[in-house]
Amino acid sequence: MSGRPGRIEVWAPDGLPEVGPGADLAALVLDATARGADLADGDVVCLTSKVVSKAEGRVRAGGRDAAIEEETVRVVARRGATRIVRNRLGLTMAAAGVDASNVEAGHVVLLPLDPDASARGVRAALLERAGVNVAVVVTDTSGRAWREGQTDLAIGAAGLVVAEDHAGRTDAHGNPLVVTLPAVADEIAGAAELAQGKLGARPLAVVRGRADLVLPPGSDGTGAVALVRAEGADFFGWGAREAVVRALAGDDADRAPFGRPAPLAELQAAIGTVAGSGRAMSSTLALTSDDAPGDAVLELPDDADRTAVHAVCFAHGWRVTAWGPGPGPVAGGVVCRVSPLST
Repeated sequence: MSGRPGRIEVWAPDGLPEVGPGADLAALVLDATARGADLADGDVVCLTSKVVSKAEGRVRAGGRDAAIEEETVRVVARRGATRIVRNRLGLTMAAAGVDASNVEAGHVVLLPLDPDASARGVRAALLERAGVNVAVVVTDTSGRAWREGQTDLAIGAAGLVVAEDHAGRTDAHGNPLVVTLPAVADEIAGAAELAQGKLGARPLAVVRGRADLVLPPGSDGTGAVALVRAEGADFFGWGAREAVVRALAGDDADRAPFGRPAPLAELQAAIGTVAGSGRAMSSTLALTSDDAPGDAVLELPDDADRTAVHAVCFAHGWRVTAWGPGPGPVAGGVVCRVSPLST
């Protein structure tokens, strides 16, 4: 059995003042917690990204669209006016995390420049001033694929184990846990939001009961950046429509979100789908001296749609390098030489 406590407490103080540029966030936390007397070692202090951004001067005048463009690295999907983008922090979210609520009209709030660094600064100040070893999480609201609604997640963290790796453990029935990796920092952020509410003007929450996740003083951990998947590691690097367009366009700048080159057998099966009746196959034709290591030769039906084959290859991390007549076993076939692409 786990030695972890079976009870979690969350509270969000009322009465916090409006935060402006240069505000001392650690002082705000201490004032709201009886100068830190309400805090205990092992607590997790959660601050909304909006209050952190306001303190760090990340409020700007102007329209939301211009700010979204500024914060966007690439558009993942677009449906009408809604844009799901990968922003400069590597987060994939609607509108790049730019927010126009709870801010003066004509202004928008951008996400902090470095939320992990923001969390580290608050954590260090609380330890210095109140002698309390807490973790700090910076939270933001995001939607989820396949689910309606939004929930809060951790975009910054300090002094916290952000994910529990259960690989190698077994459950109560002796079954091995292979890929179980609870994103506990996100779970803590969601719990904090339950106490804060969206309209409660409570940007601070304290979560108690998971001291086992809080690191000792001087150890800030990986930060929430460890929860961000690298470009190309996500199964859904493009929206459904965008993936079709990007694959057909075949621009090298669009390759990375499709991920690493697929195994040749997987590529063959996919080409077989678009070539008709699964007729793509690896040829017995010898590679020539012009072919690089890893190249392959496929034989396709003569009526295979070459544009579709190029697109399928691109999406799977391969490129067609040459076409030619097919003297192999496919009657009337053509030879397609392919090379794997680097990401």
